[in-house]
Amino acid sequence: MYLLSNLDWSPLFISLQTAVVTILIVFFLGVLAAWKVVQIKNEAYKIWIDGLLTLPLVLPPTVVGFVLLYLLGNNGPIGYYLVNYCGLQIAFTWLATVVTASVISFPLMYRCAKAALEQVDEGLWLAAKALAMPEWRIFYRIILPNAIPGLLAGASLAFARALGEFGATTMLAGNIIGQTRTLPQAIYSEAVSGEMTTAGWYTLVIVFICLAAVISVNWYVYRTRKHKQD
Repeated sequence: MYLLSNLDWSPLFISLQTAVVTILIVFFLGVLAAWKVVQIKNEAYKIWIDGLLTLPLVLPPTVVGFVLLYLLGNNGPIGYYLVNYCGLQIAFTWLATVVTASVISFPLMYRCAKAALEQVDEGLWLAAKALAMPEWRIFYRIILPNAIPGLLAGASLAFARALGEFGATTMLAGNIIGQTRTLPQAIYSEAVSGEMTTAGWYTLVIVFICLAAVISVNWYVYRTRKHKQD
């Protein structure tokens, strides 16, 4: 109990804030991107677009972090403009944790959303188009409700991935105590300094949160399917 009372909880708060903001961003962007890709008729073009959107998932996180640091660093092509003309610094701030987590977790949300949307009966969409329903209404009233279980599964995976992001975050956001240090970074820092007990407590916290997120979504999907069967 003494250890818990003296534990620095700032990495937990930073990680949770980052993961919540990230999932709000990648959920809508992932679903929108998946919807647009599903509608593409040219298979060669679809393959290329799908590959580009999935790329951050297969690249090493440090490579993604380096690219982001190059682009968004204070002297980078985008970062320089943001700092000098917009007064917005991203590198080595809390915003950097959101940016890196969003880029890394986006492909998970996108691919789950794409799979969920592809499983919706195309006849429903075509029938709605035949009735001259606008595209946004077709998506909101027909496609989205039928794809909810898959979308929630993607959201839980993206949330857990954002919570556990380490490599790219370290590159772009650094490991600043109380500002950008997330739970994975805290675990690494404590383990390196020999504080294995503290690192173990941080590990238990992040395992509990990720497991709770996945189980909650699985339970919701199970209850939804059981309700439909009844």
